[in-house]
Amino acid sequence: MSSAPTAHLDYVNSTNQQVGVVGGTKKLARLAKAWKYYNRVPISSFYLEMRAAQYMAAQKSFSAALYFCGYLEWLNKMDLADMNDPMGKASRFSACSSVATRTIALSNLHTAATRARKVVTAEQSGNVQSAFDYLGLLFGGQFPKR
Repeated sequence: MSSAPTAHLDYVNSTNQQVGVVGGTKKLARLAKAWKYYNRVPISSFYLEMRAAQYMAAQKSFSAALYFCGYLEWLNKMDLADMNDPMGKASRFSACSSVATRTIALSNLHTAATRARKVVTAEQSGNVQSAFDYLGLLFGGQFPKR
């Protein structure tokens, strides 16, 4: 796969600086990479970052729990589809290195999207303890305790 790291960094930085979401793209990408790491999900970090930038490009604000949930649900709905290079500098890239790892990643993603929705629902209903409990599950037991 050809690459264009400077162009890709520019893409992430441009979405990260949008009015109303300043810092949101990088925060979302960090959450996604933490989820991937703590749960050993076989998804490319580059893919997660490029998709985070694409997702945040359409947003007008940033709320960590709500947007992380929406991002996971969005990835789940698209079944981790291959992505065209948003900068047009490289070829299409995949979320996973093989069909087998993609199957595992999709299973993990579905579970994560479900748990993230439970975080948001608990938070919106004022049940902070349940929200933290689901965050703990979502991040493989690595989310800080309350």
